[in-house]
Amino acid sequence: MHMTFGAASNERLAHLSRAGLAAVLALVITAFSFASSRPAAAMNIQTIKSPGGIEAWLVEEHGVPLMALRFAFEGGSSQDPKNKDGVANFMTAMMDEGAGDLKSEAFQERMEEIAMRMSYDDTKDNFFGSFETLTTNRDKAVELLKLAIQKPRFDGEAVERMRQQLLANLAYADKDPDRVAMREWYAQAYAGHPYGRNSNGTKETISAINSADLADYHKRTFARSNLKVVAVGDITAEELGKLLDDVFGGLPEKADLIDIPKAAPATPGKEQVIEMGVPQSVAVFGFGAMERKDPDFMTAFVINHILGGGGFSAKLMEEVREKRGLAYSVYTYIQPYRHTSLLQGSVATKNEAMAESLGIIRAELKKMAENGPTPADLEAAKSYLTGSYALRFDTNSKIASQLLGLMIEGFGPEYVENRNKLIEAVTVEDAKRVAARLIKTDDLLVTVVGKPVGLKRAAAPAQTAPVAVPANPG
Repeated sequence: MHMTFGAASNERLAHLSRAGLAAVLALVITAFSFASSRPAAAMNIQTIKSPGGIEAWLVEEHGVPLMALRFAFEGGSSQDPKNKDGVANFMTAMMDEGAGDLKSEAFQERMEEIAMRMSYDDTKDNFFGSFETLTTNRDKAVELLKLAIQKPRFDGEAVERMRQQLLANLAYADKDPDRVAMREWYAQAYAGHPYGRNSNGTKETISAINSADLADYHKRTFARSNLKVVAVGDITAEELGKLLDDVFGGLPEKADLIDIPKAAPATPGKEQVIEMGVPQSVAVFGFGAMERKDPDFMTAFVINHILGGGGFSAKLMEEVREKRGLAYSVYTYIQPYRHTSLLQGSVATKNEAMAESLGIIRAELKKMAENGPTPADLEAAKSYLTGSYALRFDTNSKIASQLLGLMIEGFGPEYVENRNKLIEAVTVEDAKRVAARLIKTDDLLVTVVGKPVGLKRAAAPAQTAPVAVPANPG
C-alpha cells in the first residue's frame, strides 16, 4: 500500500505551519471518525446512480465537514501480466506521483495545500483507493483525484524512485519469516495459478517493469464496468452523483481483464520446511473452504471463531498457549477470494516447540471436524459475533470500508441489518454438519520457515511476497 497525507489548509488555517496543519486535520478527522457511532442497522444506506450511470452507496453524515470515499476496481494482482509479477503493487506507489500537467512534486504540494488524503492498495482480486477531504476544499481535492484516476503520468524519474523503494522492501521481506512462509504457502497451494504468484513481485520482475507496463495495467483495469464506490460523510446524493461523473466518468466503459479460473488449494495436504536462521519458526497452514455466497459460509465463520478466530477464547489459543505455553499467538481465519476460499492460520514458536504445536493444531482440527462445537461454545461465539458487529461501524472510515467489502462480495445494503440474524440462526446440528464439511485434516497444507527441530527442511527461497492480512467477512 502507498499512502500520501496532505497536511495543509483552508482560508482560516493559511497562517499555520505544516506541522500545525497536520495536527488540525488530525483533530478534524478524529472528530469525523466518531461522529457516526450509531447502531449498524440504523444507518441510512442510500443506493444512488449518477447522471452518467455510475452506481454507489452513500451514508450522509453532516456533523463534521469531511467526506470519505472508498472505491475498488476488480482486478488486483491477479491481473499482473505473465512474468510481470508486481505491476499492480507498483501501481499503488505511483498513483500520487504526478497526474495530468502536474509532475510528482507539484502534485503532492497541491495535495498538502488542500488537506487531502489519498491512498491505494492492491489485493489478489481488487485495486483499492481511499480518499478523504474537507468539505471546504472538496472541489479542488476532487480535481486532483480525477487527474490521478484518469491521467496518471508514470514519469521515468518517479518510476525509478519508486522502484528503488520497492526493491528495498523486497530485500527486507526476504528476511521476514512471516512473509516468506505466507508466500511459499500460496506458491505450493496454487502452483500455476495467479494466486500462487508473488503479488509484490521479485527483484527480477520489479527491475523490469517500466512506464508502459504501468500504463497498460491502468488502461486494462481502470473502467466503469468493474468499479465499486462508497461515500460516507458531508455530501448529498446530488453532490455525490456529480463527483462520481467527474472522477470516474472519463474512464472506459469496459475493463479488459484476464480471465482468472476458479481454483482450490492443492491436495492432499503436505508439509514443507524452509530453513532460515531465526530463533523462532513460523508456520502457515490451511485448506480449502466454502465460497462467500455458500449457504454454509456463515456457519463456517462461526466455527472458525470457536476454533481459532476468537482470540484468547479460541480452542487453538487455549490448547497451544494457555495450557502449554508453546506459542504467544496462534489463529485461524476464513479468507474468501473471488476465485477460491480458504481456512488459513498461523503459529509462531521457538524452533524446539514447532513440531509439538503443529501436532496439537492437527488434533484440535480433527476434534472439531468429528464432534463440532459444544452448545456452550456455540452460544458464546454467537453472542460475541452479534454483539461486536456494531464495532465494525463505529467510525465513518470503518463504515465506508465495510460497505465497500459487502459491495465487492455481491451483497446489498440490507445485509447489514440481516447479518446478525444469520448468525443467531446457526444451530448445534448445523455447526456439526458444517464442521465435518469444512475441516479436512488430510488436506492440510503447512509451510514452516525457521529451523524447527524434528521437521524435514528444504532450501531457503530467494523471492518474496506480501503477508496476507486476515480478512473479516461475515
